[in-house]
Amino acid sequence: MVGSGTGDERKAGRFESPEQSVQPGTGFGLREIAEIKAFHDAALTEMRSFVIGNEQLIEMILVALLCESHILIEGVPGTAKTTIAKLMARLTGCAFSRVQAAVDIQPADIIGVRIYHPERKEFEFRRGPLFTNILMIDEINRFSPKTQSAFIEAMSERQVTVDGTTYALDSPFSVIATQNPHEMEGTFPLIEVQRDRFMLGLRSGYMDPESELEIIRRMGEGKLEFSAKYDALDPVLDRDSLLRASEMVKQVYLGDLVMRYIRDLVIATRRHADIELGASSRASLAFVKGGRAVAGLRGRKYVIPDDIKALAHEVLDHRLILNREAEIGGITSAQVIDEILETVEVP
Repeated sequence: MVGSGTGDERKAGRFESPEQSVQPGTGFGLREIAEIKAFHDAALTEMRSFVIGNEQLIEMILVALLCESHILIEGVPGTAKTTIAKLMARLTGCAFSRVQAAVDIQPADIIGVRIYHPERKEFEFRRGPLFTNILMIDEINRFSPKTQSAFIEAMSERQVTVDGTTYALDSPFSVIATQNPHEMEGTFPLIEVQRDRFMLGLRSGYMDPESELEIIRRMGEGKLEFSAKYDALDPVLDRDSLLRASEMVKQVYLGDLVMRYIRDLVIATRRHADIELGASSRASLAFVKGGRAVAGLRGRKYVIPDDIKALAHEVLDHRLILNREAEIGGITSAQVIDEILETVEVP
């Protein structure tokens, strides 16, 4: 979980530059970091009042929002993924749209369409659900490849092009997409270039027995009425404050030692014997952006290796392709990432 720390915290002084971690003239320092930490704590407290478990998913969505990036969630239905996304949009004062993927949905259904008005003799662009702050796509792998490809420009350049005209997307803009890895009939696996556009990838599963019992208890007591909770939920930020927090996170100090550690992790995926296709440079950038966000959420103005470790599975897992021998041997990408974390020297 983002809020935890390990032994690297004791050596944190090695990664903080007194001259650079508080940057003179930028208005960035301990007060701004405290604001980010307060946002994290308030959001988590509100979420816990309704959502049981799923704290890792909540934390990673917070990271993605602060980085104005995207997250891909693989897991079985009914594990509160959509609920968490809607609540997070409410807490941050962001506009929210949800799309249920289906094979017959066309790009225009998501992006929008130009409509001709004969009386005015001109076209009007009618915007689709893509024009929002947080876009939830359920079962994205049920989109046809044509529709999936329509998201590539939007996710990387934050714009869409329709009939030669480019339209900028709102800011912030984050895609939270889900897919069920256990039901493959009628699906189209995401191409690598599409998966790589997601800064983070997360696997969510069933809850532990105690959490499952708590859900049953709350339902029995009438405490899981979503509409009532959603209407009563007070935002902890507005959209402008979220954008300001995103800008503050970019100023969190990232020292050379941590940069080299990021490089070594990514390079290790390209040289590992069990990996056919390693992580791209987008993974390195995801570590940089995500590491700063994790540090800010932990209340620190500098990044340490623990912040990078906290993101290793989420940044790398969905980007790696194992070779045939590893798959036949039952080796998983998660096991390979654990091995890389154990073998790459920590500064």
